[in-house]
Amino acid sequence: MNRSCVSCLKTMVVSLNFLCWLCGGFVVGFGEFQMIHSKYASLVTTFWPIYPANTLVVTGTIVMCVCYMGVLGGMRESRCMLITFFILLVILMLVELAMALVFLIYSREIDSFFEKDLMRSLEIYRQSSPEGNKTIKDDFDAVQHLFRCCGVHGQADWKGNIPISCCTKDPCNIPFNTNWQEGCVDKLKNWFASNYLSTGAGVVTMFIIQFICLSISIPLFCHFKRHGLGYQ
Repeated sequence: MNRSCVSCLKTMVVSLNFLCWLCGGFVVGFGEFQMIHSKYASLVTTFWPIYPANTLVVTGTIVMCVCYMGVLGGMRESRCMLITFFILLVILMLVELAMALVFLIYSREIDSFFEKDLMRSLEIYRQSSPEGNKTIKDDFDAVQHLFRCCGVHGQADWKGNIPISCCTKDPCNIPFNTNWQEGCVDKLKNWFASNYLSTGAGVVTMFIIQFICLSISIPLFCHFKRHGLGYQ
């Protein structure tokens, strides 16, 4: 392999890994934004490991670390760094595939956990004192107000103790006010599904970039090995 081809491969490896590193940074930032502005995590505690914001932050952080290793390995022509990059990148890609399979295989179980967590949160809300469990109360009120729903399956879940956030229009403190009839579980599931769609699209995009980086890095590493270069 002549020097110009090696230089071209090196430039492509560094550029693609830097692009992947930027994507990882964007994913982390977007995940942090969701953590700040999405107030539903306290309602689905069993669901937290695959909560979209948590998934984005963890995945983005790992991608940034791995791609940083690829950038340094390509720039310094370091076989040691490239070997570490290969191993970490393969592990990361396998983890991403495993996550996709988990979502695919256990989607129904995830739905049941989702529903149970919402019912548990509703019972905590219903049985709490006026000053107790403020986080769950505020989050459940935010969900009902934003999605225009009431309870988990309907207003009957509240067993007569219906909060003001179920009210359809102001004023809500009158004796006979109207409440939203539809439950929140289906609307929240749809919201999570749309977030997972965008999250999945981002993960697939990064997976493709990672695969291209791996494919291009292999011949560059083989060249270094063949010529005894890059031991540092």
